[in-house]
Amino acid sequence: MTQELSFNATSTKSTLQLKDWKFKACDEQNWLSAEVPGCVHTDLLKNRLISDPFYGKNELQLQWIDKKDWEYETTFDVPHTMLSLDRLELLFHGLDTYGDVYLNDTQILKTDNMFRVWKKDVKEHLKEQNNVLRIRFCSPIEKDLVKQEKLGYNLPAVNDHSEDGEVGDKTLSVFARKAPYHYGWDWGPRFVTSGIWKSVELAGWSTAEISDLFIQQKKVTSSSAELTAVVEIETEKEAEGILHIEAEGVSISQDVRLAVGTNTVEIELKITNPKLWWSRGLGEPHLYDFTASYVQEEQMITEKTVRTGLRSITLVREKDEQGASFYFELNGVPVFAKGANHIPNDSFVTEVTYERYKHEIISAELANMNMLRVWGGGIYENDEFYELCDQHGILVWQDFMFACSMYPGDQAFMDNVKAEAEDNIRRLRNHPCIALWCGNNEMDVAWAQYDEEAGWGWKQQYSQEQRDEIWQAYDTLFHHLLPEAVQRLSPEIAYWPSSPMADWSNDRQQHSNYVSGSGDIHYWDVWHGSKPFEEYNSHVGRFMSEYGFQSFPEYKNVKQYAEDEDMELESEVMLHHQKNGRGNALIKEYMEKYLPVAKDFPSFLYMSHVLQAEGIKSAIEAHRRKKPYCMGTLYWQMNDCWPVASWASMDYYGRWKALHYYAKKSFQDVMVSIDGTNSEKVDVHVISDQLDPVEGTLISRLLNFQGEVIREFKDAVNLDKNTGNVILSLSTAELLDGQDPAGTVFQAELVADERVIDCKEHYFVSGKELKLKIPVLSITRVSDSEYMIETNTLAKQVWLSTDTEGVFSDNYFDLIPGSPKRIQFFERKEGALVFGSPENLEVQSMYDFMKR
Repeated sequence: MTQELSFNATSTKSTLQLKDWKFKACDEQNWLSAEVPGCVHTDLLKNRLISDPFYGKNELQLQWIDKKDWEYETTFDVPHTMLSLDRLELLFHGLDTYGDVYLNDTQILKTDNMFRVWKKDVKEHLKEQNNVLRIRFCSPIEKDLVKQEKLGYNLPAVNDHSEDGEVGDKTLSVFARKAPYHYGWDWGPRFVTSGIWKSVELAGWSTAEISDLFIQQKKVTSSSAELTAVVEIETEKEAEGILHIEAEGVSISQDVRLAVGTNTVEIELKITNPKLWWSRGLGEPHLYDFTASYVQEEQMITEKTVRTGLRSITLVREKDEQGASFYFELNGVPVFAKGANHIPNDSFVTEVTYERYKHEIISAELANMNMLRVWGGGIYENDEFYELCDQHGILVWQDFMFACSMYPGDQAFMDNVKAEAEDNIRRLRNHPCIALWCGNNEMDVAWAQYDEEAGWGWKQQYSQEQRDEIWQAYDTLFHHLLPEAVQRLSPEIAYWPSSPMADWSNDRQQHSNYVSGSGDIHYWDVWHGSKPFEEYNSHVGRFMSEYGFQSFPEYKNVKQYAEDEDMELESEVMLHHQKNGRGNALIKEYMEKYLPVAKDFPSFLYMSHVLQAEGIKSAIEAHRRKKPYCMGTLYWQMNDCWPVASWASMDYYGRWKALHYYAKKSFQDVMVSIDGTNSEKVDVHVISDQLDPVEGTLISRLLNFQGEVIREFKDAVNLDKNTGNVILSLSTAELLDGQDPAGTVFQAELVADERVIDCKEHYFVSGKELKLKIPVLSITRVSDSEYMIETNTLAKQVWLSTDTEGVFSDNYFDLIPGSPKRIQFFERKEGALVFGSPENLEVQSMYDFMKR
């Protein structure tokens, strides 16, 4: 047996990690090796009993797995020293989902929530040798078919790929408290997993145990941090002792008297001149370690350490002439939120390593993001995700795990969700990155209770009695149960019932729409509504929390799941790895509007990257130009859970698409943005999110494609901190003055202290109308990781590719003759991006992919 024992020499606590597991189908005899954490699907794959779930259309052949019951078993010994402790508890940090847990043939738990921590005192059931722990997982499909039949009607769940799951039209995802995306989404497959998805441990202690430590931040300024340490201590007997709290800049002790059971002790703390936690771009994300220790008769009995950052974070919603503001204020500073929506990094969440988390958060930081939204159809992420966000200054908009569905309202369901919310609020509330708790994704706008003409057509499918019942469940859950839990357990963090939502008003003004002057907006008329990219400029709300446009993965990624004969837009495999019904057709439709015709399928993939990047760039910059009316832009989406055509800017393998490079430039703290939406004029904006004024020179030029300057303008830039302005406005007709709009480019460059802060290009016609000539691209190696690239004529969307995993300092950029580009390469190693030397470096431009 390979169970791992750890003992804390400074206290009476010891833990035994249970890792040596086997599994089998309940109706079979043969046991197989299992990995814990893991799930049935990954264990079957590692035992070579199923094919790669992501390859081709294999997904459809694996739907039998969720219809069976499975069981896991481990045998372990308990050291005599551990058996002698007062309390011995089994802790299950994550069981997915319907589990019957047996210890030495005695049932000790019945579980029904993937997101909860399950704990059971098992001292009376343990022996020194050969303890058998067995968990039987019931099929979530079979379990929830019974619930659906009892309810008598289907609840809306547009994500639920029921037909792929071989259950007809029955939407079952709403009944199980497990990750909604497991049932399919319009970017993800249907793999309804079961298994032990987080660690299992036996924990023992005597006398007392500090079970929770919360550093409540009541008032934090640059001069003082007024805090309350909320300490929960469990004890087996009445006792008296001393509770110590220590951290950088504070040390305090308090006499305590403990009763049998769980005791809550609050100690007031004050730190003078604290080092504040800041989001990326505003300052250092400083972190403090707080340690609580309980001492009896000069002997340390138990201690617990938590890490947090000191900051004030507020959601500011103030009425104004246009509606009401919606922005985050960090340490008194209004923050323009820049980032993306995050989904789970894998369909099988236990396959997500620390390295993959780290690569994602570093990629967000390098792209100048300061916020990620943990979307409500996935999971409450693992601790490592939030720790990395803390360290790198990435704010987190945290959804509760409800999305695009309506949910049951029976008391058992509500009690289950209440326990789930309490577990996760407690687990995450010390993380300074948490900026908001949000009840759900898109449910208020989809149901639209107070406007009969609005919504997604859901409520019209039901009788009045059913409608009342469904809305009552919604109201109880999202307007009472969840906000009450947040207020009770993490009162300094704001709660928002649903995203998007205009106001919490209980009337038709509550529901968000594309012109809402309050709340947040999900704008999808570009893409789902086939509207042109230019519409992004006409639909800017107070906070743009979702919008997006698709692209395919790059060619080498597509080859991971498809054969040569599948390399066609309408092939069965390409359609299967496109979960949005009209997705491939929409990409083609928009491409025909904006870009040259691709010469072959690999070229189409490249063009899809360019198309996506150009579209989302226009959205991001439209949002930032409207600062401070608009104070947030989070595109959909950051990442993928499998190799697929999707809205992600970073594919399943962590490779940056063109969009991620574009986002890096459009999210710069000081940015130049050229607005040519109105064909009659060109406006050059400079926008700053930094806390110092911007002084420099804006140099604007009209050039031909050979790099010759036709006109040049120089304008002084004196911009106040954390604001934006139009620096230059030109008549398009006067600017061109007879020049061929298909053969000229307008460039705006911000220079400060002899350094180029930002540089952007603007074209007067669409990409497909540009008169491009074949560029001669030269690349000169400056050092092992640095290159200089030049061209003899305009080269559009220059793409650097390599066989070495990593990212470039810039990519998919336009190159103008006479303006060489210096590029660095960063190799991906153990989650970090370090200077590296790319193997088989190749440089191409759009001209190489055009049909000529």
